[in-house]
Amino acid sequence: MTEIHTEEAEKNEKQGLRERITHGIGESLRERKAQNEGLSLRGLTARELVRAANHFPVLGDMRRNGELQNLKSDHEPKWRCPEDLILTKIEMEHFEMELLVRSDEEEARPYRHVILQLHGGGYYGRMHNVYRDSAAMYIEVSGGYDVLTPDYRVAPDNPYPAALEDALEAYKWLLEQDYTAERIIIAGDSAGGGLSLALTLYLKDHGMPMPGGIITMSAWTDLTKSGDSYQENYDSDPIFGGSKHTLVYKEGYYGEHDPHDPYISPVFGDYRGFPPMLMQVGSLEMLLDDTLSVSERARYAGVHIKTHVYKGMFHIFQMGFKLYPESADAWKEVSQFLRIVRER
Repeated sequence: MTEIHTEEAEKNEKQGLRERITHGIGESLRERKAQNEGLSLRGLTARELVRAANHFPVLGDMRRNGELQNLKSDHEPKWRCPEDLILTKIEMEHFEMELLVRSDEEEARPYRHVILQLHGGGYYGRMHNVYRDSAAMYIEVSGGYDVLTPDYRVAPDNPYPAALEDALEAYKWLLEQDYTAERIIIAGDSAGGGLSLALTLYLKDHGMPMPGGIITMSAWTDLTKSGDSYQENYDSDPIFGGSKHTLVYKEGYYGEHDPHDPYISPVFGDYRGFPPMLMQVGSLEMLLDDTLSVSERARYAGVHIKTHVYKGMFHIFQMGFKLYPESADAWKEVSQFLRIVRER
């Protein structure tokens, strides 16, 4: 009996050793891969988790074509507002907005700064809790700016120009509430990044007061998909890569309108007279050239712009907030940009 126990113990010990060795090799390989790509291990892990989640049968397809975002909007739990913040819902004629402010804010609005946050979702996805989290993050990194997030109308029920009309109404509302234009920062991710640029183009074209700055994260600016990165990163993009059944290839937003219209694809816009801009994007994105092309046009037009390509990162990686260094660094960069604009 003792011999049997000894044999079993030895067998278990060898099995455990093999598992530890295998696990150690796996960790070592992952660390080496992260170092080779200039990534943190947590950043690499986040990227591979995102890749897996977006290629999971059924749910992955729903995530990539926008269906899951609207399910989340309809069924997610009520957002828990931090105790030091106040969330106010504002009913507009066609849509709803949310204003998030610090509870101790006493400064009059003409002297306060505000971020107009335009959410992503490929013009199909509505606002959900992650954008309330990002609003809170904007307040933190800005040192207390107010944040207004419109839940603008989306396709297929409300195609172009509904989203632009609602973004414009949100901007006008801020002006009506005595926020001054130079203290408004327009910020957006993905489709919201493109919408931020389209809105500012519209403001310029119609002689309206221009905002103090623009922030885009993984902006979708070219709905004609003319950039080389749509092909070059087709296989490497962790979210949209390897399939044409994603939000990137849906055409219902612009319908019968010309996707070359700068209000639809701001990559074709004229950036003369634009305020300072910060544009962030991940190097693996199919939408990489959407940022780089706008950046080039804006720089040529004399705009003060900072463009940062985050090596090895994926679409809207900033929504990891402080979970991994690459996202935390992106938000630090946002903080620095806001400070520079404020001090101009």
